[in-house]
Amino acid sequence: MTAFAVKQRYIQNLPKYLTLCEHNYLRALKLLPSDREVGSARDVQLGNNQFTIKVDGCAKYTMDISIRQLTGMLKGFNPLFLTVRLYHDAKVAEIVHHDYHQRIKPSYGYPNPQMHQKDEKYQLNAFLYDWLVACVESGRAVLNWDVDNGLV
Repeated sequence: MTAFAVKQRYIQNLPKYLTLCEHNYLRALKLLPSDREVGSARDVQLGNNQFTIKVDGCAKYTMDISIRQLTGMLKGFNPLFLTVRLYHDAKVAEIVHHDYHQRIKPSYGYPNPQMHQKDEKYQLNAFLYDWLVACVESGRAVLNWDVDNGLV
């Protein structure tokens, strides 16, 4: 009798992912520029690294922001660049682009030529969560604490 290895696809835990995106949304609101118009930006100092958060686009229910590393880059590594979309109706935020690459797929087959992880979208948004927590708790910037826009 021969045993066949069944290759299982990665299935994302949707409640866990949405909870992560909800946390990202609330923290991202605190770091947005005060006027929240297209082109407005806010600088955040985190340790020896400086980042800028810029509003790239606004629509009725969404807002696109970019997070770009300005200083503190390590030699041989690309500076951080993320495009994050905030969905105001669902109150979630997720990364849609990273490091100038194409859109992030919900999951990837493994192995793949680009060496993406099966759960790369979740991992990137978990990184965004950690980065936002570090900025809110330890970063140096004037934060928007007035998030009483129907959230609280």
